[in-house]
Amino acid sequence: MSLQLVAITLDCPDPPALAAFYQQATGLEPHPRSGADFAALNGEHGLVIGFQRVDGYRAPSWPGQDQPQQLHLCFRIGDDESLAEVESRLVESGARIPAHQPHGDRARVLTDPVGHPFCISTR
Repeated sequence: MSLQLVAITLDCPDPPALAAFYQQATGLEPHPRSGADFAALNGEHGLVIGFQRVDGYRAPSWPGQDQPQQLHLCFRIGDDESLAEVESRLVESGARIPAHQPHGDRARVLTDPVGHPFCISTR
């Protein structure tokens, strides 16, 4: 059996807004059928990152598990960029920096505007 991952979908209160954050962060193009209840970005090799509206959405807690994170995205930064530069741009776009940083100088954990944790890394 061979499975190919074709989509990752995040729950959120406002799909177009969260898609816009990740579009600005990644440069990925919006999926043409994005709308108010489901928005998506077209990634490399056909992988789609989706954002679906969930009524009563509750943000994950990082690093605690009072409200489990359930998903954690990791992004490698460009060779010509530093973690500090990318982190600064993401914070300007609405990301937050949690106090708990388990990876030292090789990676940073941030949370997107609705609380999903994600990492940026040099590798």
